[in-house]
Amino acid sequence: VHPEDREKVLESYSKRLRGEKVPEFYTFRIVDKGGHVKWAEMKVVPFSYKGKPATLNIVRDITERKRAEEEIASLQEQFRQAQKMEAVGRLAGGIAHDFNNALTVMKGTCQLSLLDLREGDPLYGNLKEIERCVDRAAGLTRQLLVFSRKQIMEMRVIDLNALIEEMRKILSRIVGEDVEVETFLEEGLGRVRLDPGQIEQAIINLAVNARDAMPRGGKLTIETANVELDEAYAKRHLGVEPGSYVMLSISDTGIGMTKEVKERIFEPFFTTKEVGKGTGLGLSTAYGIVKQSGGSIWVYSEPGQGTTFKIYLPRVDEPLEEIKEEVITTVPQGSETILVVEDEEVVRKLAVRLLRKQGYKVLEAPEGGRAFMLCEEYKEPIHLILSDVVLPGMSGRQVVERLQRIHPEARALYMSGYTDNVIVHHGILDKGVEFLQKPFTMESLARKVREVLDK
Repeated sequence: VHPEDREKVLESYSKRLRGEKVPEFYTFRIVDKGGHVKWAEMKVVPFSYKGKPATLNIVRDITERKRAEEEIASLQEQFRQAQKMEAVGRLAGGIAHDFNNALTVMKGTCQLSLLDLREGDPLYGNLKEIERCVDRAAGLTRQLLVFSRKQIMEMRVIDLNALIEEMRKILSRIVGEDVEVETFLEEGLGRVRLDPGQIEQAIINLAVNARDAMPRGGKLTIETANVELDEAYAKRHLGVEPGSYVMLSISDTGIGMTKEVKERIFEPFFTTKEVGKGTGLGLSTAYGIVKQSGGSIWVYSEPGQGTTFKIYLPRVDEPLEEIKEEVITTVPQGSETILVVEDEEVVRKLAVRLLRKQGYKVLEAPEGGRAFMLCEEYKEPIHLILSDVVLPGMSGRQVVERLQRIHPEARALYMSGYTDNVIVHHGILDKGVEFLQKPFTMESLARKVREVLDK
């Protein structure tokens, strides 16, 4: 009998001999001759032997049953966690949508007001400060969208080793002089398809988490490897498909974390840091990026034993894609006719003002029905339909498709603070779809409109 279980077994055995009521079956661990720990189930049948109390003990090896029960319990816990994260993700995405509408109006109104003021005006500085606060808030909503997997991703095939090598200097600066950064990058590493900017953000967030877990210094280890995940692994890890993956491991020698903390570590706004020391969005953002890239992320940690995050990304057999540098020019203008369909009046009015400021002729409608009437009455060409994705009654895509039957010359540009499956699947825009993320600025709106019109 296993040393830790001997007292329990002896106590149950003694109670049975004394005639006390005890469970018919009880389980305990045993150690075989080879030193291997196994699980046993014993049934004790009391009887009298030569006038003295005795027992007949029937012992079964239930190691495999116990292992199966533990696997089922682990999968049930993973499923519960996945459901919770999905629910929190939907909530986070909805919040981001509402906030992005409000931030769009704040940002645009600030920009329009600044155009009418001189830099020396007292109001100019106040408006610039509001604008900076709006930008910070927009950064938070972007992180919420990443967590909820509703962020548009610019996917391309990359070499993860090359990306990590390029990040070495910035990672060293992030973790500081007291933390040694060590890398073990496998030669011949497979290629992966993901958004380079997003995975960089995920790695930085994990590095920041590691730094904060090592207040007295330590070691940050980054490792890559080609791995094959088999059926057995997939059965133990919910949502994982067997196949070829690139593994990215980020480990620290820090304080580690408890089981309770591990269960909540990827939740938005959850943090163990004191107030003002963090937003609680770093790890949730990393989680969203990995999930939206088709991968999985797992955390291994014990108090005082450090922490390891393992990310598995599907390998692809495709050539590397170069990153094109965007050339920023002056804010473009135009004279075409644009129809704006947006149910949020303040957002619609702002978009109309911004577009008219750039020289466009602008029509507006709050929803599909009014837009249909307007298009039937309007006999001149409509060059572009700028529509929100989420509209009352029907989706923005359905509205645009019906409007284009009346005005087939009209091109379409969708805008939203929260992408859904109407125009985006797995973080990738449907083919031929043009999209503008809220909150937008006067410059980003003008550039995107001009880009779509000039195609």
